[in-house]
Amino acid sequence: MKSYKEVLEEASKYLIDNDIDEAKIDAWYLFNHVFNVDRAEYFLNINRTISLEQYKDYMDLIKKRAAHIPLQYIIGYTEFMGLKIKVNKNVLIPRHDTEVLVEEVLKVCDNKDVLDMCTGSGCIIISLKKLGKISKAIGVDISKEALLLAKENASINDVDVEFVESDLFDRIEGKYDIIVSNPPYIPEGDINDLSIEVRDHEPLLALDGKEDGLFFYRKIIKEAKKYLNPGGYVFFEIGYNQADDLLVLFKAEGIEDVEIIQDLAGLDRVVKARI
Repeated sequence: MKSYKEVLEEASKYLIDNDIDEAKIDAWYLFNHVFNVDRAEYFLNINRTISLEQYKDYMDLIKKRAAHIPLQYIIGYTEFMGLKIKVNKNVLIPRHDTEVLVEEVLKVCDNKDVLDMCTGSGCIIISLKKLGKISKAIGVDISKEALLLAKENASINDVDVEFVESDLFDRIEGKYDIIVSNPPYIPEGDINDLSIEVRDHEPLLALDGKEDGLFFYRKIIKEAKKYLNPGGYVFFEIGYNQADDLLVLFKAEGIEDVEIIQDLAGLDRVVKARI
């Protein structure tokens, strides 16, 4: 029989030995997930022993993490904008960087109809519907599996969002006040340079921005005017080095009211354009 302290130390060492970044933090999150123990309770009961079955359950998850399976896929959810978002191998794991995108849309979305292109887990449109005052909320994705999870996330967070299976605008009708998107934007040649967690476990469909990483931006920008009301907005999350390219793409469509917004690290993260 091992104590809380012994088990957590063993798990941390196992992850360190397998080159897992933030090994101690991940060991703790998995400990919390399995034993449902917060930090205060852990320290109050640091010598409490666990059963062999509990030990096996915990170490099975630790071994998955040691194999570089992302922590969020192991526990099945993550937090985004303070909301619980379920994730699996069919959707990109929501990043805190993307919260910058949501925060910018929240500034202008009151009583607006919003279309979220490449919705994935639905984290963006669900957050906007939950935290903002938007009228109609539509999430679009080409992946049937992603949309099934997005619908589940909408239900968990008690919001009314319509989800549409479509290859970008192919099956979209009507006009909107805001189009928001965090599309695949990793250049094809950079995929192999991503971390093992991302490269080998997150869906390629949600990462691959084709040859130069701009494929989906081009298509969305070119079509946006057909689906936006006058004065409508387009919001994109972008890679840190893509702002200049996006300015060129918008200018080519005659759109010059464009703003670049940085994240907390001072990196270009969001493009906001008004039609």
